Amino acid sequence: MSIKKILVSQPQPAIIEKSPFFEIVRKHKVEINYNPFNRVQGVSLKEFRGQRVEILTHTAVIFTSRTTVDSFFHICEEARITVPETMKYICQTEAVALYLQKYIVYRKRKIFFADGSFTNFLELIIKHKDEKYMLALSEPHKPELPEALERLKLNVDKVILAKTVQTDVSNLPLAEYDLVALYSPSDVAAFKCAYEGKALPRVATFGDATARAAVAAGITINVMAPTPAAPSMTKAIDIYLGKLAAGEEVAPVELGESKDNEEFIRTQQAKLAKKTRVRKSATAATAPAKKVPATKKTTATKATAKSATKSTATKKTTTTKSVTKKATVAKA
Repeated sequence: MSIKKILVSQPQPAIIEKSPFFEIVRKHKVEINYNPFNRVQGVSLKEFRGQRVEILTHTAVIFTSRTTVDSFFHICEEARITVPETMKYICQTEAVALYLQKYIVYRKRKIFFADGSFTNFLELIIKHKDEKYMLALSEPHKPELPEALERLKLNVDKVILAKTVQTDVSNLPLAEYDLVALYSPSDVAAFKCAYEGKALPRVATFGDATARAAVAAGITINVMAPTPAAPSMTKAIDIYLGKLAAGEEVAPVELGESKDNEEFIRTQQAKLAKKTRVRKSATAATAPAKKVPATKKTTATKATAKSATKSTATKKTTTTKSVTKKATVAKA
């Protein structure tokens, strides 16, 4: 089966020619349409305040999407909060980091980004473990990151800055598409509902949680990202289309047990615990010796002097007795 038409469950790029999908259109001669299955909107100021999280008590913000970036700065503007220049921003991808330029001056010393993978993102957060973090999330969200940060005992406050609302896709000509790209578990739910009772097209998923939601819904996965060979959805689709064009049989994706993240978290827990023990030992070693209070010293000195006086007096008495005894013996 050849792929001629692809549906991407994301908003259409502002400049299509600069989108990574444009290269797929040019290279593989396919048609790509964009239609979000869900709409993500920022929370209101009232909803934010109801969570009782103070922005200015934090030294760093963790962003996983551009929507949460928009919502964060919108809330700051509405609440008349001036974000200090010392605030750090930890982003899951470079795209999210670059998006910050819409609101602030991009500075390498305060904006950091990972390569999109869970482990690399966690490593980046741990690298700045002394910060007081605000974790910006959308609802619903994947639980892996907040759970991992809690297990690592980092100083993190979770806050919901956006929420997902399902869009109406009933008017979409779904039967025309050969491949549908899904980016979240909520996309999977909307896709399953839209295709209820119909023959499903081939499916591409992004992220472990999305893939597992698809499998749980009984959907066969044909393309999956990120992987070492395909860190992005566009790269994964590019490789897949290339194999089909070469006449290769591409087997459906099979998910194994997700042990890598668990092992990584345990390793980081051990490292952080070891560093804490070393820090405590170093502090104890460099701590100054406790000084004896002046009153105690005075008492001790007096006791010593008294003891010395007694000793001298005893010696004098003993000497006098000895001299007297000798004199008596001489007279006799």
